Amino acid sequence: MPKKKYYRTIIQTEILSEDPYDIACEEDCSIEKKVLKTEAISGREMAEALIAQGSDPEFFQIDEEGNHIE
Repeated sequence: MPKKKYYRTIIQTEILSEDPYDIACEEDCSIEKKVLKTEAISGREMAEALIAQGSDPEFFQIDEEGNHIE
Protein backbone atom coordinates (compact mmCIF):
# COMPACT_ATOMS: atom_id res chain seq x y z
CA MET A 1 0.00 0.00 0.00
CA PRO A 2 1.38 3.45 -0.87
CA LYS A 3 2.34 5.60 2.07
CA LYS A 4 -0.37 8.13 2.97
CA LYS A 5 0.38 11.83 2.75
CA TYR A 6 -0.69 14.30 5.42
CA TYR A 7 -0.82 18.09 5.29
CA ARG A 8 -1.16 20.92 7.79
CA THR A 9 -2.71 24.15 6.52
CA ILE A 10 -2.84 27.28 8.65
CA ILE A 11 -5.61 29.72 7.72
CA GLN A 12 -6.12 33.21 9.10
CA THR A 13 -9.73 34.44 9.19
CA GLU A 14 -10.78 38.05 9.67
CA ILE A 15 -14.46 38.86 10.32
CA LEU A 16 -15.89 42.36 10.20
CA SER A 17 -19.35 42.71 11.75
CA GLU A 18 -21.57 44.95 13.84
CA ASP A 19 -21.88 42.29 16.57
CA PRO A 20 -19.39 39.95 18.23
CA TYR A 21 -18.39 36.97 16.11
CA ASP A 22 -21.14 34.43 15.54
CA ILE A 23 -20.51 31.13 13.76
CA ALA A 24 -23.76 31.64 11.85
CA CYS A 25 -22.52 34.95 10.44
CA GLU A 26 -23.24 34.64 6.73
CA GLU A 27 -25.04 37.75 5.54
CA ASP A 28 -24.37 40.43 8.17
CA CYS A 29 -20.60 40.36 8.04
CA SER A 30 -17.59 40.36 5.79
CA ILE A 31 -15.19 37.42 5.99
CA GLU A 32 -11.68 37.24 4.54
CA LYS A 33 -9.64 34.03 4.71
CA LYS A 34 -5.94 33.78 3.91
CA VAL A 35 -3.88 30.61 3.67
CA LEU A 36 -0.74 31.41 5.63
CA LYS A 37 1.05 28.11 5.19
CA THR A 38 0.55 24.59 3.83
CA GLU A 39 3.13 21.94 4.55
CA ALA A 40 3.47 18.20 4.21
CA ILE A 41 3.85 16.45 7.56
CA SER A 42 4.73 12.91 8.60
CA GLY A 43 2.33 10.41 10.13
CA ARG A 44 3.92 11.01 13.53
CA GLU A 45 3.49 14.78 13.19
CA MET A 46 -0.14 14.27 12.14
CA ALA A 47 -0.79 12.09 15.18
CA GLU A 48 0.79 14.70 17.47
CA ALA A 49 -1.23 17.51 15.83
CA LEU A 50 -4.49 15.57 16.19
CA ILE A 51 -3.77 14.86 19.87
CA ALA A 52 -2.92 18.54 20.45
CA GLN A 53 -6.33 19.49 19.00
CA GLY A 54 -8.07 16.98 21.25
CA SER A 55 -8.78 14.56 18.40
CA ASP A 56 -7.92 10.90 18.15
CA PRO A 57 -5.27 9.84 15.59
CA GLU A 58 -7.65 7.01 14.61
CA PHE A 59 -9.56 9.76 12.75
CA PHE A 60 -6.99 9.14 9.98
CA GLN A 61 -6.53 5.43 10.79
CA ILE A 62 -3.16 5.96 12.49
CA ASP A 63 -1.93 5.20 15.99
CA GLU A 64 -0.22 7.65 18.37
CA GLU A 65 3.11 6.96 16.65
CA GLY A 66 1.68 7.76 13.21
CA ASN A 67 1.63 4.15 12.00
CA HIS A 68 -1.29 2.98 9.82
CA ILE A 69 -3.79 0.78 11.66
CA GLU A 70 -6.54 -1.35 10.19
